[in-house]
Amino acid sequence: MRFGKVSLAVLAAASLISAPVVATAATASKSASAAQSKRVGAATKEESKLGGGSGVIVAVVAAAAIIAGIVIAAGNDDDAPTSP
Repeated sequence: MRFGKVSLAVLAAASLISAPVVATAATASKSASAAQSKRVGAATKEESKLGGGSGVIVAVVAAAAIIAGIVIAAGNDDDAPTSP
């Protein structure tokens, strides 16, 4: 039973060590063929109307989260001991 656990641990460790090596070798062989192709952007008729306004929303949500955290942290005024 103990030998089985140790062998499974060794097998798991070996697979964790060898996985990045195998992945690097696989991407290296693909990068040679990918270097020959070029990416081209899609043609659009209009620009997006979403740009510019999202920064204000993120700032308001962040400020609300900070204020809520301060209120929660400072709201516990029950300093009485729990034991009689």
